[in-house]
Formats: sequence, structure tokens, C-alpha cells
Amino acid sequence: MGAGTEPDGSSRSDEEWERFLRESVAGAADAPKEPSARARDVAKRLRAEPGRGAEGWRSYTPARPKRRTGWYVVGLLASLVLLVVTFAPGWTVGLFTGGAPDSAPPAAETARPAQAPPAEAARRPTMDEPFRGSPAASWASGAAGITVPEAGAVGRMSAAEVERALARSLDFLVASNLDPGVLRGEHPGKAIALINPHQKDVQTLLETAFRTPGEKNDPLLLFSRFQPSRTHLVGDVVKTRGRLTYQEGERGALQVTADVTFVYPVTRADAGSDDGEIVRTIVRRELVLSWDDPARVITEPGTFSVVSHKYDTTNGGCGAPTGYLTPPFGTDRQADEAATKIDPYDRSTPVGQGEPSGDQCGRATRS
Repeated sequence: MGAGTEPDGSSRSDEEWERFLRESVAGAADAPKEPSARARDVAKRLRAEPGRGAEGWRSYTPARPKRRTGWYVVGLLASLVLLVVTFAPGWTVGLFTGGAPDSAPPAAETARPAQAPPAEAARRPTMDEPFRGSPAASWASGAAGITVPEAGAVGRMSAAEVERALARSLDFLVASNLDPGVLRGEHPGKAIALINPHQKDVQTLLETAFRTPGEKNDPLLLFSRFQPSRTHLVGDVVKTRGRLTYQEGERGALQVTADVTFVYPVTRADAGSDDGEIVRTIVRRELVLSWDDPARVITEPGTFSVVSHKYDTTNGGCGAPTGYLTPPFGTDRQADEAATKIDPYDRSTPVGQGEPSGDQCGRATRS
């Protein structure tokens, strides 16, 4: 019998038969390998699972975790809202109140400004918002709007003594221009108690002013007062802006200068609670006070001498002095049309420089 026989009966050569035996022992390079029992078991189980019939046992890809994109967006929006509320509170309030955004509060005044504040959008004041449409809307209220500098030693006075003098000077401004009773026309006893009782010219002025007011003896030279039978303040807030400064004065004195603007919203005493006309009376005062050396000037502890006093007033009335601010209402405002026009919010020039002062009358270009 030959070395080998094909199925069709043909015989193989010895070389072919020898090669066949050699490959059978070594295994052909491209011969398929029998999968292991574990692989056959895994493949069988995967084919049995629903929807897995076409997926190979090594082709499984784990599901990726879902990105929480929605939470990132919410966090970003919340951060933006906090930034807006922090840096633009007036604008935020305007969104919810339906009004235009208010100006940002100005920084405390530490020196004379270079120009007047920018114009505001024309908005009519109301009983709830008596400063609306005015630069004063963003000003501080009461004594908070008056900048008091850090105290330092001056001449004979220590830093602590200068600090007390500045505090007493501020007390006088509050007692003479912000005290509710004084604004209603009451006698300014607390304020007068801070003035040196031995300063004869000022004491004479005070004695005469409240008894028979005149151009040279007018309570308005030092005090803001309204006649309650004619004028009522709207609310209990007075807006202010200004500053105190100090330097060494004559004969060892400490000289304190105050330059402050006061804004008073008022209405007629007989006006209704909802439809009353609101007028803003604006008074700017410049006072120079001397805290004297008791060894050189006759004085009392805790009192000062008045060196000078100047003031501008707009919407405060014209005519003969009455001892009260008399805001013009209705037709009275038309009578003031001939008065000199001034911007009462312009603090870039000294009081009275080129503008009406004291007993003169000015009409506000804005209020």
C-alpha cells in the first residue's frame, strides 16, 4: 500500500505525507484554537441573556456616569445673582419695585469734590420715596452722611482731646439741623448749650433771633427750623453729605470746619396723606468753630466759639425773615421763578461763592 491515499483514490507522495504528519504534531499557524471551557460557558450565558445575542463576550463596554450638567448651570447662575446683589443693590431693588435703578451710594466725602453729582432721571417724589429722582436718594441719612476725620494731636491738644472736640462739633450739627424737635420749630437748647456762653456777639444774636427775627439776627443762620402749622416733614429721614476738617487755630485753639448739605423733604401741613405736593428744601452750611485754650480765652469746658457761619438755602422761601424755612408750594413756587438759579447739590465750590448766600434767595435747578 502506498504512503497515502486521497479520498478520490489518488495517492500522496512521501514528501506530502511527511509534511502532513509534521504539521499535525506542531500545529498549523493559522489553525483555529479550541476555546477554553470557561470561555465557552461565558459565551453561552451571554447568548442566553435578552438583547445580548449579537454582543461578543469581550466587547462589553461599561456605561459612563451621567454628567450633572444641570447642577453646574444652577450653581453658576446663583453665583452671578450674588455678585449682582453685592455690587449693584440699587439695580436689584429696581427690578422688584418696578422703578429705575438708583445710583450707587457714593464714597464718604473726605475732600471738596471736583464737580457736581450727575443728573438723575426725572422721577416724582412720593410719600414712601421722598428722595426719589434726587442725588440725595443715594446719600447717607442723618449724622452718617457727615465724614469725621481720624483725630491726631494738634498744638496743645492730644489726639484724644481732638477726637472729643470733633465728636462735640458733630453733636452740634445734629442738635441744630437734625433734631426732630428743632426741625418742628422748638427751641434748640441742646445746640446752644455747646456754644461758649462768654461769646457776647453770638449770645446777643441768639437772644434776639428767637424773639424778633431779622436779617442779621435770624435763627436760620445756625439752625434749620420749619413752622409746624405750615410745613410738615415727610418721614423721619434727612439726607446729608459733607465733612469735618480741623487744623491749629489762633492762640492755641483747635479750629474745626464743617461743610454739610442737608436735604429736607416736606409737604403742606394740611396736605392729604397720599396726594400732597412734596418739596425738598436743601440747606448747605459752612461753620468754623474754635475750641479755645482756656488759658488764653474765657470759655467753659466742652464749649466752642463760633468763628464764622455761612449758608445757602434753596426751596426755603424768599421774603422777610420769619425765623423758619418756608418752602414754596403750588403758586408760591411760580413766584420764586425770578430767584437766582443754583444747583443745591453742587459742592465743588465754597458756600456763597458766586451764588446766593444767607439772606439772599435761590431757586434750585433740581431738588
